Amino acid sequence: MSVSYKNMCAFVSVAQASTFAEAAEKLCLSQPALSTSIKNMEIQLGGQLFTRSTRRVTLTPEGAIFFPIAKRLIEDWECALNDVQDLFSVQKGRLTVASMPSFAEGPLAPLLQDYHQRHPNIMLRVLDVVMERVIEAVQSGRADIGYVFEPETLQGLVFEPLLIDHFCAVMPSNHQLACRSTLSLEDLRSYSLVAMNTGSSIRLWVDNAFEQAGFQATVVAEASQLGTLGQLVKTGLGLAIVPQLSRQQMLTKSLCCVPLDNALLKKRVGMIAASATGLSSAAQKLWNIGKSRDFCSNIHLSQP
Repeated sequence: MSVSYKNMCAFVSVAQASTFAEAAEKLCLSQPALSTSIKNMEIQLGGQLFTRSTRRVTLTPEGAIFFPIAKRLIEDWECALNDVQDLFSVQKGRLTVASMPSFAEGPLAPLLQDYHQRHPNIMLRVLDVVMERVIEAVQSGRADIGYVFEPETLQGLVFEPLLIDHFCAVMPSNHQLACRSTLSLEDLRSYSLVAMNTGSSIRLWVDNAFEQAGFQATVVAEASQLGTLGQLVKTGLGLAIVPQLSRQQMLTKSLCCVPLDNALLKKRVGMIAASATGLSSAAQKLWNIGKSRDFCSNIHLSQP
């Protein structure tokens, strides 16, 4: 059994108007068409909803019970349609983004501020997690958009580059290398390093760069967050190699960041989304703002 929305509206209108003529005028229908709608609905439900007289119609006991239910169903239907229209017009909704912390603490905040000014009724949620967790969040659907270094394999994702990040060496401001404008990996060969955990993308890239240079780094400590590496450098445990996206974070610790001259340690940073599901209207707006935004006003970043 499938009672149409049109017939439900006809039933409620007749019940509220008490005459077919008044209800037909309100619905912009002819009386025969309205009568047919009510009759079809009664057939579908299995009994009469109205008692008819020459002057008016009244609800049967069954009709009186069904009347408030029908009104609620119509209201729910109209609310559902309005909610969907609001989603498509980005008038309300929820948007979850995942970002590696270095991007979240830098370019992401002004990007989301720009988005909020344009779409103030969209509730924003940020998952600031390491790159590998960002990818998992987008793949699993827990996040609409992710901000990461370009993945080695896309695995059901689409990637939109936003900028190129050049890695740098981090050291105390009074370190003997702090006065240099650029450094090579060879310059760091004799120094102890603190590094991201083995298995992380950043650690893999750094290890590969050292391998290509023909020697291994002397790693004395590992951490899972760039901020922790900065704190270890501050205590004098060792130097660190980090993306320049985290430069501001390091400067707040009074550390010095010297750019590295190494082709393998230049990585594209961008947005990822699931290629199979497509973006919601709210997510598509943020994606478009990201594509049009200049992230490279900072001299340590460049166009992809």
